[in-house]
Amino acid sequence: METRTLGRNGLEVSAVGLGCMGMSDFYGPRRESDSLATLELALDMGVSFWDTADMYGLGENERLLGKVLARRRDEVTLATKFGVLRSGQGEFIGLDGSPGYVRRACEASLERLGTDRIDLYYQHRMAPDTPIEETVAAMGRLVDEGKVRYLGLCEITADELRRAAAVHPIAALQYEYSLWTREVEGEILDACRELGVGLVAYSPMGRGFLTGKIRKRSDLAEDDWRLENPRFSEANLAENLKLVGVVEAMAREKGCTPAQFALAWLLAQGEDVVPIPGTRSMERLEENSAATTIRFTPGELERINGALPRGAAFGERY
Repeated sequence: METRTLGRNGLEVSAVGLGCMGMSDFYGPRRESDSLATLELALDMGVSFWDTADMYGLGENERLLGKVLARRRDEVTLATKFGVLRSGQGEFIGLDGSPGYVRRACEASLERLGTDRIDLYYQHRMAPDTPIEETVAAMGRLVDEGKVRYLGLCEITADELRRAAAVHPIAALQYEYSLWTREVEGEILDACRELGVGLVAYSPMGRGFLTGKIRKRSDLAEDDWRLENPRFSEANLAENLKLVGVVEAMAREKGCTPAQFALAWLLAQGEDVVPIPGTRSMERLEENSAATTIRFTPGELERINGALPRGAAFGERY
C-alpha cells in the first residue's frame, strides 16, 4: 500500500484508509466476526489508516477496534472523533465543543480503544455555541500531554479552518467528497492547500451508490439510514442511477470496477487527498485497495469532470 502525508508535520497514512462506521452502525445488519476479519486483513495489506468516532454505535465501534489494537496497535494510524451527542437510544441530541467536554470525550475514547494515544483526533462537527478557537486550543492541550498526536476537523468552512489553524496546526480536514459530492472543491480545498492541511474524503463512493450495487430502495436493509437520505428517495434514485451508468461505462473502458474507478479519481485529485471507504467485507477491502494501481491521463480526467460535473447528483446530501 502506498502512503501519503497529511498536513505539514509528517502524519503519514495509507493512501487508502478504512472507514469503520458501518461495522457498528447505520448500514444494516452486521457480524462482528466479519468486521474483525476485515480489520485484520486490512493491516496485513497495509490499509492502516482507520477512521472511527465515539458516536458510532454509541461507543461500540471504538470497542470493536480496540480488540485488534490490543495486539497490533503500532501498525495502525488511528483516527477518532468527538462532538456529536446521541442519547442512549441513538437519537442525535446536540453538539458539544466545550473545553471540558473535549477532555472528557478524549479520555473516554482512549479507554474504549484500549490505547494511550490517538493519532488523529477530529472535532466531528463544530458546536455553534463554542468558538472554534476554544475547542482547538483544548484539543491542542491534549497534544501537549501526549494523548493525541495530530488534530483534525470535519465539515467546516474555509474561514473556520483558517481560524482553527491560527490556534494550532491542523493535519487534516475530513469532508464528504466523491464523484457525486464535490462541494469541497474550490474555496474549502483551496484553503486546505493554502494552510497545508490534508483532505480526508469520507463516503468516497457516494455511500456505496457509485459501486452500482444499489439499484432500488429494496436493496437496502429496513434499518439502513440511506432510506431517509434525499439522494436515495424513489424519484432521486432513478435520476442518480443515470450517473452510476456513466461511472460503470467509464470503469469498463478503464478495465476496473466502478468502486475502483471512483476511488482512483479521488486519488488523482492530489497527493494531499486520502479516501477512507468503509466496508465490512474482506473482498471489498481488496477491491478498494487495488484502486491505487489505477492512473488517469489529463485527458481522461477532463472527460470525467465533463461527464460528472459538480452538482450533478439529484437530492441534497443530508
